[in-house]
Amino acid sequence: MNLKNHIRSIPDFPKPGILFYDISTLLAHPKAWHETIEQMAAAIRPHKPDVLAGIESRGFLLAAPLAIALGTGFVMLRKKGKLPGITVRHTYALEYGTDEIEIQADAVEKGKRVVLVDDLLATGGTLGAAVTLLQTVGAVVPAAACVIELTFLEGRSKVPVPVETLLKYDS
Repeated sequence: MNLKNHIRSIPDFPKPGILFYDISTLLAHPKAWHETIEQMAAAIRPHKPDVLAGIESRGFLLAAPLAIALGTGFVMLRKKGKLPGITVRHTYALEYGTDEIEIQADAVEKGKRVVLVDDLLATGGTLGAAVTLLQTVGAVVPAAACVIELTFLEGRSKVPVPVETLLKYDS
């Protein structure tokens, strides 16, 4: 099955000049969605994760069923102020300004193998920040996995771990 047939391209979203690759159509197609989870599980399995960490918000949609498929735990990485309890935060640079990502302080035991999951690798800023955050709380991060990679943005260079992707777009 060609999963690219189930990705919708939306021009000028979220702003003019951006071509947005929308996974909503993939999620709505049962066979394509199942195939996506199967392929991602196969790509992640060799990294032997104890836990999958989903990055808000579309990373949650992928990491939760993948955790079930792989028999692992699942934790959430969220924007500042969205998680209850004590959190650990990492601030990272954006093109214009900064952003912050958090995890609950007790979400991952030190030394556990955590594979990061998100829908898309673009500039690599968020994925790179997520690796740093997980390492800060004592996790071992052997890899990250995304459905889509926008190779022309060279985001992989900002992620200090191997990144598994199913689909690559060159423009």
